[in-house]
Amino acid sequence: MSSDSTSPDSPFRHEDTDRDGAPQSVLPLVVRIEKTDPPSRTDALETAARAVLTILADERSQGEGEWARAIRDWQDARIRKVVRRARGAEWRKASALPGITVTGATAEVRVFPPVPLDGWPKELAKLQVSGTELDDPAAPAAPLPDAPVLWLSPEVEMSAGKAMAQAGHGAQLAWWELSDRDRDAWAANGFGLSVRVPDPGGWRELTRGGLPVVKDAGFTEIAPGSCTVVADHPALRR
Repeated sequence: MSSDSTSPDSPFRHEDTDRDGAPQSVLPLVVRIEKTDPPSRTDALETAARAVLTILADERSQGEGEWARAIRDWQDARIRKVVRRARGAEWRKASALPGITVTGATAEVRVFPPVPLDGWPKELAKLQVSGTELDDPAAPAAPLPDAPVLWLSPEVEMSAGKAMAQAGHGAQLAWWELSDRDRDAWAANGFGLSVRVPDPGGWRELTRGGLPVVKDAGFTEIAPGSCTVVADHPALRR
C-alpha cells in the first residue's frame, strides 16, 4: 500500500527507504468463518481494522518488545497484509500461535506478528485465502458522528478478505498520522471505528480532502494504484 498523506513530522516517513529493496514480510490475519454462523461483512472489516491497530499498539510491538523488530522491518518495506479463513480445528490451531484475537459483534479475527513472505507457520500457510465472501444481513447504520470512519471505495470491487486487508491499511495510515495523545485516546476507546461505503460523489470529495488515502500496490485482485480507502479520523480534520 501507499498513502497520499503523511505529515512531515510523522515518525513513519519512509522517503529515504528503498521499500521494494528491503526484506519483504506480511502481516497475517485469520478470520473465523464457520459454516453455520459466518460473520457479517461489515463487522468482519471493522474487526480486522481494529485487529491491525491492536497489534500496532501492543507493548510487545513497542521498544524492545518481542514483536518490535518484526513490526519495524515490516513497516520499513511494502506494507502487506493477507487475510485467510479458518473454522473448527483450523481456527483452534491458529489461535494457539502467538497473536491477538479481536472480537466484534459477529466476527473474530486473529492477527499475528509479521512473517517473511515465504516463512508462514504451517498452521497458517495451509489456510485458504479465497472463500471469504460475506454479506450484511441489513444495510449498516450511519456511522456515529465525530467517530473514525474508514470509507471504502464504491468504485472497486473486492472480496471480503481483500476489503478486510484494505480496511486494515486505512486504519494503519490513520494511526501513523495521529499524535501520541490521539493514539492513546483511540486505544482507550477500544479503537472504535466504522467501515462504510460512500456514494460516488462523496467518495470523490473524500479523496480530495487531504485525509490519508490507501493506494493498493496491485499484488492481488485490483489494479496497481487503485484508491481503496480513505481514513477519516476526526483528529486528522483539525
